[in-house]
Amino acid sequence: MTATDRPAGTGRLLTGVTWAVLLLGLWLWGRAATAGNSAPTTGDVAAVGRPLGAPLPPAHDPLGGAAPQRVEIPSLGIEAPVVRRGLDDEGAIEPPPFEEPGAVGWYAEGTEPGTEGAGLFVGHVDTETEPAVFYGLSAARPGEKVLVARSDGKTAEFTIDDVQVFTRERFDAQKAYGPREDGRAELRLITCGGTYDRTSHAYTANVVVSAYLTAEKGAATGDAKNRVSSRT
Repeated sequence: MTATDRPAGTGRLLTGVTWAVLLLGLWLWGRAATAGNSAPTTGDVAAVGRPLGAPLPPAHDPLGGAAPQRVEIPSLGIEAPVVRRGLDDEGAIEPPPFEEPGAVGWYAEGTEPGTEGAGLFVGHVDTETEPAVFYGLSAARPGEKVLVARSDGKTAEFTIDDVQVFTRERFDAQKAYGPREDGRAELRLITCGGTYDRTSHAYTANVVVSAYLTAEKGAATGDAKNRVSSRT
């Protein structure tokens, strides 16, 4: 979403994310059926995509379990604390509180980022007065890095390999939440996209950025370690 697409004075990611993440609870119950669905056809999903032939690094072996503390996407200028979130009574991932627009929500009942499977992050795109943490997420491109600082002192480095925009009518739960390749540690970052529908009070699409683990770094030291601990 560009700045010109964003309606002025909105705080609407709550509905923009909810219709997509609401499907998570249903997908967890009916994964076998959902996994068999084919991907949406061209036009239903707008893939930002990777240039043909562009090389990507090999996958790194999954890490041991540890909770995420911070997430950083250097190319987008995103650096944010991670807050634990669960499912609400309707089966939707609880997004970060609106009073924390700079935080990223992690579905803590799912995969820990860096371990085998797909870890799920959600974040607001805007508030009533200004852009929020994932406002620029749709500008992500394959090959760019996502760094996740973990509670074990390690930083899991992911490489983006896919950026897609799913319309509300063609949202594909398997593509959004399921692992792309068995045995890999993967990551999904989700926010709203498209345009704001003033009739339904929701955005018309969701941006889904996919990444996979390609490196790990040791425990942070010195100023870097102090910076992480002071913001979590």
